[in-house]
Amino acid sequence: MNRPTIAVLAMGGTIVSSGSTAAQMTGYSLQGVKVDDILAGVPEVEDIADLQVQTVRNLSSCSIVLDDWLSLAQAVEAAALRDDVAGVVITHGTDTLEETAFFLNLISKTEKPVVLTGAMRPSTAISADGPLNLLNAVRVAASSKACGKGVLIVLNGAINGARDTTKTHTLAPETFTGRDFGRMGYVVGDEVEFFMQSTRPHTVKSEFSLADFVNSESLPRVDIIYAHIGEDSAMLNASLASGAKGIVFAGTGHGSIPVQIEDQLFEASRSGVVVVRASRIGAGPVLNGKKKWQNAGIIPCGMLNAQKARILLQLALKKFGGDLKEIERVFRTY
Repeated sequence: MNRPTIAVLAMGGTIVSSGSTAAQMTGYSLQGVKVDDILAGVPEVEDIADLQVQTVRNLSSCSIVLDDWLSLAQAVEAAALRDDVAGVVITHGTDTLEETAFFLNLISKTEKPVVLTGAMRPSTAISADGPLNLLNAVRVAASSKACGKGVLIVLNGAINGARDTTKTHTLAPETFTGRDFGRMGYVVGDEVEFFMQSTRPHTVKSEFSLADFVNSESLPRVDIIYAHIGEDSAMLNASLASGAKGIVFAGTGHGSIPVQIEDQLFEASRSGVVVVRASRIGAGPVLNGKKKWQNAGIIPCGMLNAQKARILLQLALKKFGGDLKEIERVFRTY
């Protein structure tokens, strides 16, 4: 039987990190382990697909910048355009995996499976989770059931969608979950099963694309301000002084804005800075709140968490400038 070809794009992260002992679960580092080394310990993958491994980056995902994203997106596009490639697997650090997945979900133009995976334990650890996660990611990428589902995240036997999935635990292997909508499916043994899918535009139906970026042109600066008791305008003023074109305010509860910073956010909005309300809570929507917030042009983020709202706002600002009506439409749509 002919096996499908799966492109494996390596970005670094815990899955290829090492500790000094098998019991070390934190404080590990990248020390020369490669994805090929992980695959060598998973001979079962040869029964599923022919793998073509490419190292795009080798870094901790907390240090990723826009140029890293663009290099990865270009590698995904190049692989997906090949007739002989059935799907793409990306190995990635878990710290910002959900952000990379959402970015690719918005700009990648393919219906072929694009699957991100990683690990919560280093490759040297007792019960390292990377090998099985990688095997399951290849299973999903090689499955026709995964076509057209958007960019996927596969860890701990669960299949999750890029838009609605977040990292929920600092150490646990089951860290990735969709808090409001649950998982899209499961991988059990050699079975890949889907039970739901995202209804929001993604990949080929998204209005954003890699073509929007010319010569690694930067995205507009958008900062996240995290609400807390005793909030004042110091962080907002620093952000504006640094040239922010957008602000995501991760408010308390349902994206609440404390009175101590309302006037400053309203003034920022009047001056052309686009302000989006999000929440520091881990689940639930942020919808229209007080009428004066809407009147000031502050946009609720819907179901997106603050870090994903930031990405969507950056892409919207790049495409539409400060057109509030278009940006509001984008947040209602995606």
